[in-house]
Amino acid sequence: MIDLYYWPTPNGWKISIALEELALPYRVVPVNLGKGEQFDPAFLRISPNNRIPAMIDHTPADGGAVVSVFESGAILQYLADKTGQLQPADWRGKLAVQQWLMWQIGGLGPMLGQHGHFKLYAPEPLPYAIERYATETQRLYRVLDTQLAQSTAYLLGDYSIADIAIFPWIMTHKAQGLTLDDYPAIKRWYALVRSRDAVQRGLAVGKASLQKTLDDEARKNLFGAQGTT
Repeated sequence: MIDLYYWPTPNGWKISIALEELALPYRVVPVNLGKGEQFDPAFLRISPNNRIPAMIDHTPADGGAVVSVFESGAILQYLADKTGQLQPADWRGKLAVQQWLMWQIGGLGPMLGQHGHFKLYAPEPLPYAIERYATETQRLYRVLDTQLAQSTAYLLGDYSIADIAIFPWIMTHKAQGLTLDDYPAIKRWYALVRSRDAVQRGLAVGKASLQKTLDDEARKNLFGAQGTT
């Protein structure tokens, strides 16, 4: 059994989708970001960076003691290694998947997160920041569109943890002020991934908990001095 410390955000959806794809038994432990539960000392022992998702695997592949993992990319890699699924068996194919996984973690997620913050949540508009991150967001979309144009299916041919990592962030395209009509290869891939039953089940996890508006407490916990999630 896996305990998934979770809230319905792009990074959280990565793991709920992966667990559904892999048909692994798991239990959701909600971490309400708006209420600041990510700063609870018990959670920090699992995720010292005070961010979701995090995971405890009570049945690791080696049969040893329980394993805790934090950071969404590390969790995806752990699950792929544990099951031997969602990544190629050969080292060259695995390397290709790892590169695109790192691209999402180091580029797409952080840049879209900053763009979304300054566009939607900043207390006052900062044109330089909005333009800076909008430009980088568009560049990253072009990079992804170019890669996907080389495939008739998923990012690297077969469906992998790289697709799972990238997809939830592309889900934010409307909030980012983008249209997928400008990126035809992404549009084709996006529809393909979204049509998967396991993806729909993963997106449904915790859906009722989504906070449509942010009150002062939620803003403080998400964007205040304690840090961001």
